[in-house]
Amino acid sequence: MFTGIIAAVGKVAGFQPGTADWQLRVDSGSLDLGDVQLGDSISVNGVCLTVVRLEHQGFAADVSNETRQLTTLQQLKPGAMVNLEKALSLSDRLGGHIVSGHVDGIGELIQQVADGGSMRMTFRAPAALARYIAQKGSICIDGASLTVNAVNGAEFSVNIIPHTQTKTVMQAYQVGHRVNLEVDLISRYLERLLLGEQAAAPDTDKSLQKTAGITRELLLQHGFARGEV
Repeated sequence: MFTGIIAAVGKVAGFQPGTADWQLRVDSGSLDLGDVQLGDSISVNGVCLTVVRLEHQGFAADVSNETRQLTTLQQLKPGAMVNLEKALSLSDRLGGHIVSGHVDGIGELIQQVADGGSMRMTFRAPAALARYIAQKGSICIDGASLTVNAVNGAEFSVNIIPHTQTKTVMQAYQVGHRVNLEVDLISRYLERLLLGEQAAAPDTDKSLQKTAGITRELLLQHGFARGEV
C-alpha cells in the first residue's frame, strides 16, 4: 500500500525486453534505499513493483507483459523521469489517500492552464472509470495523490501546486501525455458491496447486467439517498 505522496523523482536507467517478463532498472535519485530489501514494493509512476535487485544507485524490478499492456510503463525510455514512493509502513503519516499501486486505466492530458502559481490540468479517463471519479474526491495520477476539482463526463481536472510541479514528473507533462490512473479504492469496494448477492452472478448473466453499477435506485434502496424507489 502507498499514500500517493511522491518521495523522489528517479529516472529509467535501462530495461531488458524479453519474451516473458521485462526487467526495469531505475536510478532512484534522492530516494533512500537503506531500509529496502529484496522483495519490497516500490511504486514507479503509480505501479507497484517488486524489487528483485538492489544496485549502487537504484534497483531493478520485473514487469510482466500484462502490466506493460495496462500501464504507461510500456512507453518508458532510458532517461525518462519517474515518480517513486516506497511502500507504506504502519508508522508513516497518511498524507495522501490509500493507494494500492494497481493501475485501473490510462488517462490522457487534454488541457493545462496556468492558474496563479498553480497549473490546472484536465485529463480524459477511460469511460469505464468515469463513475468512480467524483468532485472533491481523490484520484492517483502516476502515483501522486490528487484532489479532483471538477468533473465533466469522463473528463476531470486537478490543480497542481508549485511544490507538486517541481517534486514530481508532472513538470514535464505536455498535452497528449498519457498517465496511469488509479481511482479511489473505497469507491470500487462500495460499488461491489452494494451489488449484494448479485455480485456472485457471472458477467454473462444478462438478467442482472441492467442492475450493475451504482444507480440512484440502488442508493435509495440501501439508504444512501432520500426519496422513494
